[in-house]
Amino acid sequence: MNTVRFAAVAAALAFAGSAHATDAAKASAVMKGSDCMACHAEATKLVGPSYKDVAKKYTGDAGAVDKLVKKIKTGGSGVWGAIPMTPHPNMKDEDLKVVVEWILALK
Repeated sequence: MNTVRFAAVAAALAFAGSAHATDAAKASAVMKGSDCMACHAEATKLVGPSYKDVAKKYTGDAGAVDKLVKKIKTGGSGVWGAIPMTPHPNMKDEDLKVVVEWILALK
């Protein structure tokens, strides 16, 4: 099932504009090497919110990238419900920034 989810994300990333193709490819690679897709999908709520719902929630929030990078690193709960997001302290900030920027562009 994770393979299907990854394929869906990879297909969506393939359609990204050429200006964002490198970042989309890097975002895909980072996500493939993590457990992101176990709880999140681009357009469907799984355990956590869909990436599109995250993008909508943070539209217009100038501090969203830094806020979400920190949230992914430290984990937490309460923003999207009671189920906590596990922390990902070993993920590099620069990789997380690429992923977060891609997610926020989905709005």
